[in-house]
Amino acid sequence: MTGAGKASVLIVGARSDIARAIAAQFAARGHPLMLAARGTDSLAREASDMSIRYGVPVTTHELDVTDLAAQAAFLDSLDPLPVCMVCAVGTLGNQDRDAKDPQAIRAIAEANFVGPTTLIEAMATRMAAAGDARAIIGIGSVAGDRGRAKNYIYGAAKAGFAAYLSGLRQKHVNTGVHVMTVKPGFVRTAMTDGMDLPGALTSSPQDFAKGVMRAYDRRATVYYDLRWRVLMTVIRALPERIFMRTKF
Repeated sequence: MTGAGKASVLIVGARSDIARAIAAQFAARGHPLMLAARGTDSLAREASDMSIRYGVPVTTHELDVTDLAAQAAFLDSLDPLPVCMVCAVGTLGNQDRDAKDPQAIRAIAEANFVGPTTLIEAMATRMAAAGDARAIIGIGSVAGDRGRAKNYIYGAAKAGFAAYLSGLRQKHVNTGVHVMTVKPGFVRTAMTDGMDLPGALTSSPQDFAKGVMRAYDRRATVYYDLRWRVLMTVIRALPERIFMRTKF
């Protein structure tokens, strides 16, 4: 989709490391950026740096995706309508603690599924009405491919998000709105800080973002890092009685 021109790109959840790396990739191609997140004061320096570095306009927009009532007004305020929306909203939580707290489970579901899907649904409707080629990129997780004891609450929300994007992709197959699901494995980010990550399966945000852009250019439907595509193909193929005894 490199021929789409220098239209604006909306990055939702723009404070995340993966989101910022993808934003930098779009800015390097000359796309103006709209950075949306909670606490946009913390994005001011990042926005200024990207604008100077890449010579593109960069604006910041306050948005709490879990505030469903505020979503329509947020989308209506965007001018122009972006050519691409990247939704990188989510929170990992703490499995052991969250499993004991119904409100924490609800918060995980709202941040990783409810808020992102309602926002994307409304954006897709607006993009389809525009009548030209546009794209939505949803950042999910390999955690949604199979429930694991270590993160099944987070994984369940991401599984639902992936199923939603698959359905949305089918819905809009003839509208000009391309929907791409991105499933990161281990990426060195603030979310994974302190975790003992296996080097052979871990990417930097910058390298991962380059892979996302290559997938975007070829209009891929689902993108994994190649290492994780191979690994998760094996994991998904394991019979349940075998899988539940693994330590993965």
